[in-house]
Amino acid sequence: MARVLAIDYGERRIGLAMSDPSRVLATPLETLARRRGKRPPIAALLALIAAHGVDEIVVGLPLTLAGDDSDWTREVRAFGERLGERASLPVSFVDERLTSVQAERAVRSLGMPKHERERKERVDAAAAMLILQSFLDARRRRSDAED
Repeated sequence: MARVLAIDYGERRIGLAMSDPSRVLATPLETLARRRGKRPPIAALLALIAAHGVDEIVVGLPLTLAGDDSDWTREVRAFGERLGERASLPVSFVDERLTSVQAERAVRSLGMPKHERERKERVDAAAAMLILQSFLDARRRRSDAED
């Protein structure tokens, strides 16, 4: 079975998470660096997609607290659509409001030394994991309801 890749797309970093082959559990992956004003690392993402047998992409959508789109939301949506086209894969967008706060709390609770748990890369990968787990759980609930 193929995997699902989740992306927490940020101005400076792109947090990544991957599902297990059965699409039940999300695991944080690496975080890719991104230079402000530069193109996103599409080639690196395409290589990761190929290496892990990904057949679906989930992108966290940064809606405003009121649930509306912003300029940043539109940029993230355009990135996801462009990546999906280049990878020839379906892309789903998931509301990511408050996932960064949840991810920060989760990383803090791991009991690591302060300098390790405050690394922004860990928080970004954890946010991608939360986005993906939310997506997987919602899909499983829909599937269970249909049965």
